[in-house]
Amino acid sequence: MPSGSTQFRYTQTPSKVLHLRNMPWESTEEELVELCKPFGRVVNTMCNVGANRNQAFVEFADQNQAISMVSYYASSSEPAQVRGKTVYIQYSNRQEITNNKGTGDSSGNVLLVTFEGVQPNDVSIDVIHLVFSAFGFVHKIATFEKAAGFQALIQYTDAPTALEAKNSLDGRSIPRYLLAQHVSICHLRITFSAHKDLNIKFQSHRSRDYTNPYLPVNPTAIEGIAQPMLGSDGKIKEPESNVLLASIENMQYAVGVDVLHTVFSSFGAVRKIAMFEKNGGMQALIQYPDITTAGVAKQALEGHCIYDGGYCT
Repeated sequence: MPSGSTQFRYTQTPSKVLHLRNMPWESTEEELVELCKPFGRVVNTMCNVGANRNQAFVEFADQNQAISMVSYYASSSEPAQVRGKTVYIQYSNRQEITNNKGTGDSSGNVLLVTFEGVQPNDVSIDVIHLVFSAFGFVHKIATFEKAAGFQALIQYTDAPTALEAKNSLDGRSIPRYLLAQHVSICHLRITFSAHKDLNIKFQSHRSRDYTNPYLPVNPTAIEGIAQPMLGSDGKIKEPESNVLLASIENMQYAVGVDVLHTVFSSFGAVRKIAMFEKNGGMQALIQYPDITTAGVAKQALEGHCIYDGGYCT
């Protein structure tokens, strides 16, 4: 299997059900059976699965027949093909094909995932996206804490894609190399949610909408934001931070992330930039490696203009 075809791997347990990827979207059950019947008796199939309808499942009468097919193509110089397309074959997490999706809960396009053995901040939303996008396009993610522990809602395009992710990941663990150093293991428990379309209001470290790049960015999306503090006189004291909040006024010219990076990187390495609109104006969060660099940049740039003529102050 090509190394770029999936974003992570886990050890596979043999099953009499095989998962086939990169199938032609218009392929038929007859073509699937024709590919598999040299290795044994096919008792059930599921075609045109997933967001792109390019996945399929085939169930053999005996597990040894499935092992024979996987072993043959793993060592063969000629890949499995359907209509001229190379098909990738692996064992499925399921032990039988249930076309009626009788999983014990009502299927849908949104999964409820419980992360066992970790604290809320131990698994980042980027790692969650990496793991679950291996099975199809992830539209939205929302993480939260409940009595059951750290949980997430993950929205896919359709129910078949969510079903495949659930069947492949439920009961498994996130690969160790994706976890923080102090985390030894993270088990996944997955059920279907009654939600159909998650309402994400901000891009942040707790929620993401991958379908809307114009969604406002919550300041917590960049680490290091300090909360306002009170001085001895009772007035709000501006805290020191390695993250600057820049309000851009008199915008006669377009200012994008690339422009801000050019301006602020003159004083040190810029780690992250997030731009958003607030109260009708444009603002940006700029993160430096340390407080000292941020302080130098603030002192040098505050009140100055990006363009001559007093534009973009």
